[in-house]
Amino acid sequence: MFHWQHEAQERLQSLLFAHVEDKHFPCVGAKAALARGTLRTLACNAIDSAWDDVRIHDALMRWAEEYKKDPQLYRSFAVIFEGPVDLNEPAFEAALWKRVQSLSDKDVWRGQSYDDRVSSDPENPHFSLSFGGEAFFIVGLHPHASRPARRFERPALVFNLHDQFERLREERKYEGMREKILTRDERLAGSRNPMLAAHGESSEARQYSGRIVDPDWKPPFEYHGSDQ
Repeated sequence: MFHWQHEAQERLQSLLFAHVEDKHFPCVGAKAALARGTLRTLACNAIDSAWDDVRIHDALMRWAEEYKKDPQLYRSFAVIFEGPVDLNEPAFEAALWKRVQSLSDKDVWRGQSYDDRVSSDPENPHFSLSFGGEAFFIVGLHPHASRPARRFERPALVFNLHDQFERLREERKYEGMREKILTRDERLAGSRNPMLAAHGESSEARQYSGRIVDPDWKPPFEYHGSDQ
């Protein structure tokens, strides 16, 4: 396991925390996680490099295990990269999926099973990623995102546990929270994000990078483990 800390850890974490605290930032779930001290961060070098992938996967494994032991709501795990800061939307999207593929392959290599509550097929409406046996949804942030809500000074991947969304649905809190986020996003950007869909309507993979994609867009991801 890799427990060493990146020299930019405190600086990048402070940047993200200030970003989430900003009154205009629309995600109330992230704000709740920050307020509760359950927004975890990991500083890394470059989103277009595999250099930190083992560290990231280690952290995801620990995050999944901690959640199984203590399933608190409103947890997020943010991987913040030093750069590059000049990636346009297609380049950021390509880098995001390279990291996703590499992390998924490490999950397979380490003998982790895919969360059987979701699909490993990225075109399936019930798709989610899986690390350490827990399903995750990713929110990508970067400096050149077209949607203001996805714009941040550094490239970042925010991992959210799928089980949290299911628990919020069971408690009848999900739709209210989702509507609040959409309303705040509309106030910030002047329109609602056309890529947002409820889980089960279309593959969530279309939402990860924040880029508006065509109907025929296919996620550049393939699960290399055994069939579920």
